[in-house]
Amino acid sequence: MRLLLVEDDNHVAAALSAVLARHGFEVTHARSGEEALRALLPDSGPPFGVVLLDLGLPDQDGFQVCGRIRKRTTTPVIMVTARADVRSRIHGLNLGADDYVVKPYDTMELLARIHAVSRRTLPADPVPSAEETADSRNAPLRIGPVTLDLATRQVAVDGATISLTRKEFDLLALLAQRPGVVFRREQIISEVWRTSWEGTGRTLEVHIASLRSKLRMPALIETVRGVGYRLVSPAN
Repeated sequence: MRLLLVEDDNHVAAALSAVLARHGFEVTHARSGEEALRALLPDSGPPFGVVLLDLGLPDQDGFQVCGRIRKRTTTPVIMVTARADVRSRIHGLNLGADDYVVKPYDTMELLARIHAVSRRTLPADPVPSAEETADSRNAPLRIGPVTLDLATRQVAVDGATISLTRKEFDLLALLAQRPGVVFRREQIISEVWRTSWEGTGRTLEVHIASLRSKLRMPALIETVRGVGYRLVSPAN
């Protein structure tokens, strides 16, 4: 995910950018409101998934920047600021911010909030017809010799049915819906286990190992060191 970090303090930005990069984010750093708005122009590159917006900017107040961002894009905005009073929170949310995080914050909480607002924001794709939606829901997913039937929750390899637990199937189905895309560990835990990362990391590793063993295709699920996992089509 591309993330726009709007922060005038270079030391804070560098430290936070390093953390975000380790969790799979491609960070663009803007040091002022105008720089941030230029980065959000449609012709400036692929769209951002989230904007982290500091309020104490050198050229204009972050509230003003938030209002201008909201007029030109629906990209989620998380205000990250030392202003902890309720009035500031309400004002920011009324201007269109999707969340409000007060400094100092826990990094894992910030990551969880980023994932939460990004999940709530759907891409602006054309709305499919009811028939297309039904067909898409019922069509099995095929990755090389592996077939996943989401309707019946069955998995087969070269036509032979493989017995998976409920969580193993949910994990494989999540990865299979976007082959080649890296899913962060925190995101997988949130989507499959509906909980936070803390204390659940070993459970994820065990399920990945079990899937590799049962499918007899260790290379199908690739570990992206320091980030997470992705499904690799054997045809690649």
